[in-house]
Amino acid sequence: MGSLRNPVGPLPSSIYWRRRAVLLSLLGVLALLITWVVVFRGGDSGGHGNGANGKSPAPSTIAPGPSSSGPAISQAPGGRDESGGEGSGGSSSGTGTGDDGANGDPGDSGGGGSDGDGEGDGDGDGGSSVGGGSEGGTTAGVGAGDALPAGSGLPNCTASAVKFSLRSVRNSYEPDETPTFRLTARNISGSDCKVDLGPKSTVLTITQATADDDAYWASDDCPKDAGSLMFRVPAGDDITYTVKWDRKPSAPQCATPPAGSAEAGTYLVEAKAPGFTKVQTSFVLKNA
Repeated sequence: MGSLRNPVGPLPSSIYWRRRAVLLSLLGVLALLITWVVVFRGGDSGGHGNGANGKSPAPSTIAPGPSSSGPAISQAPGGRDESGGEGSGGSSSGTGTGDDGANGDPGDSGGGGSDGDGEGDGDGDGGSSVGGGSEGGTTAGVGAGDALPAGSGLPNCTASAVKFSLRSVRNSYEPDETPTFRLTARNISGSDCKVDLGPKSTVLTITQATADDDAYWASDDCPKDAGSLMFRVPAGDDITYTVKWDRKPSAPQCATPPAGSAEAGTYLVEAKAPGFTKVQTSFVLKNA
């Protein structure tokens, strides 16, 4: 014990005491470090233990549900029934109270409504079928009763103000179906104007695709009624004129047309008004 209090060695005793102080300090720091580690680990394990002994509820496990055996969406995009059928997807314009056109006379404007999306066959439009001559057309939005009086002061439509479009109600027609076409004039200008959709002014022709340029039927060959029909085209709006064809041929200047009806095949229908670009579309007549 005397050697601890009075160090013996070649160096002064103060040096030995300093060494002992440094060693004791290191031991103290080491003891504090060990104590901190023990306390920290003990507290951490105690916290985890609380969840196991029910003091703190353990997080619930979300089990995946049963996988679906079918597609999540069963309806086709758009919610539209695509089962087909004539007239599906569009409401026929007009009330259908006008003349059905069976006699080839121009019909009244059955209400002057719009075509919906244009898939209807137009039977309720109130208008006329186109017979072996070229008797006017049925109306979808406009009809003979909507024509402007002669001498109307409304300016004529120009090609920069009005754009024409033509389409067939169906891409193909069964033998018992009537080919139906809709000619639309859209006014893209800011003022009303008038356009002549009469059979001698806006001429519709039907040609078999495999034939030469000879038209099988033309609206200006033998018009039964007025050759000129002026209609107002409102600014920023459009009007639609519908033509039904009975598959009969026509002949220029009311000559006797060939007998029979159009055979199965692909046909082109064109519409041309003076000063406007020609528009056209195609359709197919099916075999019986």
